[in-house]
Amino acid sequence: MTRRQAVVLLSGGLDSTTCAASARADGFDVLALTIDYNQRHRVELEAAARAAAACDAVRHVVLPLDLSVFGGSSLTSDMPVPKGDGKMSDSVIPPTYVPARNTVFLSVALAWAEAAGARDIYIGVNALDYSGYPDCRPEFIRGFESLAEKATKAGDEGEAFRIRTPLLDLDKAGIARLADRLGVDAGATWTCYDPVMRGGEALHCGRCDACRLRHKGFVEAGLPDPTRYA
Repeated sequence: MTRRQAVVLLSGGLDSTTCAASARADGFDVLALTIDYNQRHRVELEAAARAAAACDAVRHVVLPLDLSVFGGSSLTSDMPVPKGDGKMSDSVIPPTYVPARNTVFLSVALAWAEAAGARDIYIGVNALDYSGYPDCRPEFIRGFESLAEKATKAGDEGEAFRIRTPLLDLDKAGIARLADRLGVDAGATWTCYDPVMRGGEALHCGRCDACRLRHKGFVEAGLPDPTRYA
């Protein structure tokens, strides 16, 4: 029997890598899609290649889509990445938000899914322990599914697309536990928004929101944090 295929948005981070492992566990072959949007943490592209190999991706596409020409985010411009030791809050959208990033990424994933005959798309969004991004919320996912039905030939012919979000209702500790249960090599994933180069090696800064949420997850899950921090 031919296994079903799913397009998985794969950044190389812990969340997206766990998402790819979830797709495999759900019985899908993975079409891995990594967007090279000229992000400052480009070391994650290497992690994405490792993750694609680890989940036996049928194909791994790294698509250049330079969002830095628009700017508007500390990940795609010279704006500083916030660092700190205070309480993280989801009440204010931080400058690491990339305008409409998940809308853009899911649109590209939808195009590949329709072309490939896949009707399932995995994305590692999370609505609990996150940085307040509006495109990580359940209503956004529901809205995009509705859009996919109206915007595609497949949808017009009655074939629904499903945006699968296995991490949506998990906190970071839950994600760390799921990654461990699925055999994800968490140490091979990349999370940091502002890498520190030391001796030719890229290290997690340990102070940006992404690093702090990652470490918090391992601690609360009671798991060792394999991350190399500066």
